[in-house]
Amino acid sequence: MTGTMTRRGALALAAVIAMGLGAGGARAAETLKWAHVYETSSPYHTWALWAADEIGKRTDGRYAVEVFPASSLGKEVDINEGLTLGTVDIIYTGQLFAGRSYGPISIGGSPFMFRDFDHWAKFRDGALFKEMSEGYKKATGHHVITLTYYGQRHVTSNKEIKTPDDMKNLKIRVPNAPLYKMFPQAVGANPTPMAFAEVYLALQQGVVDAQENPLPTIQFKKFYEVQKYITLTGHITDALMTIVGGPTWDKFSDQDREIVVGVLREAAANCTDAIIKAENELADWFRAQGVTVNKVDRGAFREAVVPLHNGPDAEWDLATYEKLQAIK
Repeated sequence: MTGTMTRRGALALAAVIAMGLGAGGARAAETLKWAHVYETSSPYHTWALWAADEIGKRTDGRYAVEVFPASSLGKEVDINEGLTLGTVDIIYTGQLFAGRSYGPISIGGSPFMFRDFDHWAKFRDGALFKEMSEGYKKATGHHVITLTYYGQRHVTSNKEIKTPDDMKNLKIRVPNAPLYKMFPQAVGANPTPMAFAEVYLALQQGVVDAQENPLPTIQFKKFYEVQKYITLTGHITDALMTIVGGPTWDKFSDQDREIVVGVLREAAANCTDAIIKAENELADWFRAQGVTVNKVDRGAFREAVVPLHNGPDAEWDLATYEKLQAIK
């Protein structure tokens, strides 16, 4: 009887162990959720899928990453909250959304903060962004891994825009983060915060007259189907932050942290290259679709915005602003 019970106990124990093991005796992969609001056709999703696959390979199957695109796990505000709630592990998010938790980090997503792409790239790779990321970590417990270039944001509309005055009273959709209102307010437009997934229908139905996004986003969201004009304001040199939630980070071994960070940074660099390539080609592509693409004097738009850089809506101090502007 005792021998039978012992054998049964051993079999039961073996079954429990087997449930936690995968093929070849390796422990079953832990699944991580990566959430973002961008379409499956976007480079952001393509490179997230690549990174997910690489993390699985390079951790020898210890982690499996599932990518949830197109707001399938919630709007941008939701997925930021999900990091703290533990409902998501990794996200792409705009700097102005991260700025809800730590204001100074929003400076990189604000209008006319960067002279050009080179200025932005030096910020991304420099001490100031590291300082911002550390401040965000202290405020939230989450880890900013890198920035992916999102592109220069331009205005689309059904009204031709050539000067800042042409934007007066224009009802323009902006993302639901306060500092996205700075540019429209500076030129007398009426900013209307709205979730990304709702924009196409709002433009189609005339709920808003205009929106603003980089050329690759205008293409993959098909905004050009419901807008006649693209005005190359380039008012924000924008980027997406890749953030790993604190609870997830704490579970990683030092080895796995190094792997995850390396893969995420590699994906960001490759996605950045894809966005730059698309930006260089898309103006002509839009013209071929019958959209009018207008170059404008960006200086006039910038002059309207700069007085607001350190105004009441600024989430950063003057010293931080001057550090950013001093980057050469």
